Amino acid sequence: MAVPTVRLRNGVEHPLIGYGTYKIGFVPASSNSASEPGHSPDQDPAEIIKDAIACGYRYIDCAQFYGNEKVVGKAISESKVPRGDLFLVSKVWGDKIYEGREAILEQLEQTLRDLGTDYLDIYLVHWPVPGKHVAAYQVLEEALEAGKIRAIGVSNYTREDYEELKAVARVLPVVNQIEVNPFLWRKRTYDYFTAEGVVIQSYRALRQGKEMGNACVAEVAKKHGKTAAQILGRWCVQRNIVLVAKTVHRDRMLENMGVFDFQLDEDDMLKLDSLTTPDSLAVSCWGRAGDGLMGCWQEFKALYDKCVVRDTPLAQLEPSAQGVKKEILLD
Repeated sequence: MAVPTVRLRNGVEHPLIGYGTYKIGFVPASSNSASEPGHSPDQDPAEIIKDAIACGYRYIDCAQFYGNEKVVGKAISESKVPRGDLFLVSKVWGDKIYEGREAILEQLEQTLRDLGTDYLDIYLVHWPVPGKHVAAYQVLEEALEAGKIRAIGVSNYTREDYEELKAVARVLPVVNQIEVNPFLWRKRTYDYFTAEGVVIQSYRALRQGKEMGNACVAEVAKKHGKTAAQILGRWCVQRNIVLVAKTVHRDRMLENMGVFDFQLDEDDMLKLDSLTTPDSLAVSCWGRAGDGLMGCWQEFKALYDKCVVRDTPLAQLEPSAQGVKKEILLD
């Protein structure tokens, strides 16, 4: 099945659905959910990714932080799918962003070696590390000129981060990868970046499978003869938000791809939009288990504050000395 695309500001066609490789074969020690494995130990990580490629995924979402790009490269090589048919995206992590130009360029070369390619379709700044992310982005502009990457993107950027970058960038980013879904519908953020010509990529678009029993989602799913996951996915792609789907099960990989053969009507979209409440913009919810909370509910701003300095020396400083933005657009 040919996957629909959205055109980026540089004219490149970006697949509207991709496969997320986080926690496949490796769980980062500083992950917010480091105690939760990504799959059962009897599953071969490379085979999982090969399944995704066999199911039709061509946009493969990677990152230095994920620690598994060699595994992804192995899967790509064994899949026999031509490089030109794939859309490979990776991200440089905060430690290298903090260290600066040489560390960033060395990491890019490592990523290219691990993935078995001589270019990336997009390379992203993973988090806007205070005082460092703009210079890091300028290094990616060098890599763009050198032909190592076809486009530059950002991830987890707020409006304020983007405006800081925009003031000096020679080449503007084509994407911003953020958490967005009906339960965390950051409409003003979406509207802002869309107006700026930046396409949104969504991680946790399917809420890590923890809202599949939601009554509203179930009602819309029944109406269309679709699954809850397909409704959440369709909500994204209908807005030209790129859906980064993550599962280690082949049947669900196929299920998640089934978002292009139906439309949600205006009433459906309004119902789903209403799942975001003022409280959900104040907290980032990791889901429920039974009658209790699963994991830790963290204030959205607090999560941002933590992640922009994670794995950098800034994390060891007092919050007042870290340089983290005090006021950002949350919704």
